[in-house]
Formats: sequence, C-alpha cells, structure tokens
Amino acid sequence: MRVYLVIVDETEEAHVALRFASRRAAKTGGMVHLLALVPRQAFSAFGGIQATIEEEARDRAEVLANSAAGELAYESGKMPQIAVRVGDGKDVISDYLKEHPEVAALVLGAAPEGAPGPLVSHFSAHAGALSCPLFVIPGGLSNEEVDRLS
Repeated sequence: MRVYLVIVDETEEAHVALRFASRRAAKTGGMVHLLALVPRQAFSAFGGIQATIEEEARDRAEVLANSAAGELAYESGKMPQIAVRVGDGKDVISDYLKEHPEVAALVLGAAPEGAPGPLVSHFSAHAGALSCPLFVIPGGLSNEEVDRLS
C-alpha cells in the first residue's frame, strides 16, 4: 500500500499538499500519514512555565493534525494515521521516514511566494539521500488544479 507522508501546519501550502496527497492516495489505494511538528522551545523558563508552554504547543499541533485528519476522512472516507512529534523538523521527518519504511512519498507544500520554506529547501537539497520520492506541491495551486494534477 502506498503511504503519503504530509507535514501539517497552519499554512495554505500545507493544505494544498494534503489535498494532493489525499487525492493520490485515493487513486492508488493508498493512505496518508499526517505529521505535525512541535518545535523545541528556544528559551528555558522556570520549570512549570516551560512545561506549560511546551504542552500548549503540543496541544495546538494535535488540534491541527486532528482537524486535517477530519477533513481528509470526510473527503475520502479513510482516516489517516496521525503523529505529533517534538523537535527540529528536519530531524523529526528523517527519523519518521526511518521508522516507517512503508512511506512511498514525502509530500511538502512550497510557499506560493518567496522562498519555498525551510523544509522544502532542506529536503530538495537532500532528495537523493531520501528513502522515498519527494513531491513538492506549489502552494498557489487552486483546488481544481490540484485535483487535475493528482
């Protein structure tokens, strides 16, 4: 079974990548894995405050991933696998790919304007070392364009 890994966040390009991956999964009999990233906090506050800040960030990521999963389930009838991980995005994604050899493609959305984004920049520069193909979906595509291309 083909598994498409999508990194979910609050950006429009992540929405476009999710739409593309869900359409590809539906057409190939595959499924989607959603990975929400929680960056480590750059500062160290008092223990209780630090823990509260990190817990709020994780809760926000879980709500975002579950919302995306609900959208996907509504459209395709299939519930995706959801993971929420804390750490540097590049490292977390690389570790996830190592842990899940069934992933057939990493699907990332590129920002519609300016630089494509840090994950797209990193993984496109290291695409030859990935264990699966990298799909970079232009973030400015309309739903109709995504449906046509997927």
